[in-house]
Amino acid sequence: MTRCSPRTVLHRAAGSLAAAGLLAAASLAGAAAPAQAVDTLVFTFGGPAETALHPYPESGKPKSSRVGITLDNPSEDEENGGFDGDFTLTFDLSGVAGVADVKIDGEASPDCEITGTKAVCEDWGIRPGSQSAADFVVTAADGSENGDTGTITVTGRADGATFTPFTTRLTVGGPDLVMERLPFRTELTPGEKQQAPITFANRGTRDADGVLLTLRYSRGLDIPQRYSNCEYSVDDPDLPDFGWTTALCSVEGAFEAGAMYTLATPLTLEATERAYYDTFLYGIHENSTAQRTALRAGAPSERGSGGVLKAVPAKKGAAARSTDLTPGDNQQEADFRTENTADFVAYGDDVAGPEGSTVKADIGFRNEGPAWIGHIRSGEDVATVDFTVPQGASVTSKPERCRAVTADGKYREDQKSPAPRYFCNTSMTVRDGAGLDLPFELRVDKAMVGASGAVTVRGTFLKNPKLPFDPEPANNTAYLILNGEGDGSDSGGATEGGDGGSGEPSTPPTSAPDPEESPSGTSGSSSSGGSSAGTAGGSGGGLASTGSVALIASGTAAAALAAGLVLFTAARRRAARHS
Repeated sequence: MTRCSPRTVLHRAAGSLAAAGLLAAASLAGAAAPAQAVDTLVFTFGGPAETALHPYPESGKPKSSRVGITLDNPSEDEENGGFDGDFTLTFDLSGVAGVADVKIDGEASPDCEITGTKAVCEDWGIRPGSQSAADFVVTAADGSENGDTGTITVTGRADGATFTPFTTRLTVGGPDLVMERLPFRTELTPGEKQQAPITFANRGTRDADGVLLTLRYSRGLDIPQRYSNCEYSVDDPDLPDFGWTTALCSVEGAFEAGAMYTLATPLTLEATERAYYDTFLYGIHENSTAQRTALRAGAPSERGSGGVLKAVPAKKGAAARSTDLTPGDNQQEADFRTENTADFVAYGDDVAGPEGSTVKADIGFRNEGPAWIGHIRSGEDVATVDFTVPQGASVTSKPERCRAVTADGKYREDQKSPAPRYFCNTSMTVRDGAGLDLPFELRVDKAMVGASGAVTVRGTFLKNPKLPFDPEPANNTAYLILNGEGDGSDSGGATEGGDGGSGEPSTPPTSAPDPEESPSGTSGSSSSGGSSAGTAGGSGGGLASTGSVALIASGTAAAALAAGLVLFTAARRRAARHS
């Protein structure tokens, strides 16, 4: 853990899920009118409700545990929501005298000091969000006995702010539930099923009164059974794109220290037709209201309607290891790779407008499945939409996720002025049936008949644009057509409006522009705007720039001009119909 002082802000971990879960729900009140008093700032503490300690050994040094206390500023205003002032935190250790020995992790908490039965931390500045307040190393006290318990109370003080007190409990001994790793087959085919005989042990010093079995599996997996003592939720609100299903199963019984247990009937784990890269997490905890609330993560759930999930003693001779009260072994994980495909289909648009007007265009792609694609482990983006601006137009508004690049896909520092090309990254997951919709606004700088720009969904590396899971690369490219001929019914690999479809990319129409006209947009350097390094482009090659299509000037200049005027009139009529 790290300090909350601004002097060490660069050393903090940026918002782990555990810290984020401690964020207070109330928002920080703003400053009142000058004639009124400023509202008092309210900060809260977070940390474990209870920590189990290894019993003091008959010989050797006692094993230590860690207790981290966080300080939470509920403001969501990163710029103005911080507290600028000195503050003091006090930890009353008298409640654990004779139960536990408490030391400060000096490296993580350099501004804290213990005197007698009190620890005091002094610091300055509390930024918005959750940050470390203090990190303690705790061991069972010499002479303590199994079951001894006590509390540490945390308070704070600062001018112009109040702190909500917090209490954490230390207990000597306790259950230590350990989940056993299962030997899954990890290379699968859609529809393949395998048994999951969940097995766990209590390697602690006391019995567990009921256990909470946690099963979490990503979108491509399924456990068909729905037990009546399990509650099921889909989509963790903190990770909405993952498609998680979570089952929390309350299993009744006294689970004895030193014993091992398995499910009365093994679960069935199935790779569905959506499977590609998937993860299964299975964990065991002592059943409690606090534990259930934490694992629910605020997601709505419903109970199963099947039989009751039960655990029974495992076969005799399954020896438990020596006591180790380590919560890190409560959960196991397995990753699966299913032999499957996902068809990413690009779609373009057909828009029209007179010179000087601004038009709206919707481009993007759809995943027509069957698989969902999720990079759960790496967190890498799945794909990039590569959009080349039609000749004679310039972008006036773009989605936030899109960044401007040069015509050949290289870095461009200027992100505000129009560019000839844009890279738009997906997130780390793309569900089957979903995709990426990208609304752009373009100014018609010069009215040219049939100018077009390519819309390509590709891999995130410009030098390696292939999508390894996509069996139909022909429909990865569509076109945004500006002032085109006809009614615009065929604008690319997907149907107009982005509803999917699997048509082949259309051939860009042609027209006769000024032969000296250059591609739209300003060249130069540009910033990535937060996109991943994988699409930074900084290198040529790979996917060639399809650019604004070179227009064919056939026949005499007069004939071309006459034809252009006729088509431009038709385009104006279409624009009037769409307005």
